[in-house]
Amino acid sequence: QVQLVESGGGLVQPGGSLRLSCAASGSIFSIYVMAWYRQAPGKQRELVARITSGGRTIYAASGEGRFTISRDNAKNTVYLQMNSLKPEDTAVYYCNVMGVGIEYWGQGTQVTVSS
Repeated sequence: QVQLVESGGGLVQPGGSLRLSCAASGSIFSIYVMAWYRQAPGKQRELVARITSGGRTIYAASGEGRFTISRDNAKNTVYLQMNSLKPEDTAVYYCNVMGVGIEYWGQGTQVTVSS
């Protein structure tokens, strides 16, 4: 079992920044990929960014150049730094971890971009 605790969401004005954190505990030795997804009202959940244990990253086009995913393997924590936020970034953001035969989701943290 893996437990995920997310933090860092909130209300921010357009153009502002937020940093999301997701700390993993439990059977963390099996985790290979850590990622952030988001789901806006009425839309499907979509990948925001993904990072492997070796540091390889993938970004969705919507966040390319504005979002940065990073990982502290010693703390078993993944971060998502979001800059130049737009109203269309408003969504619930979910942490996701995967390993061989396992996948876990966090509870989600709300990000609202509004003036």
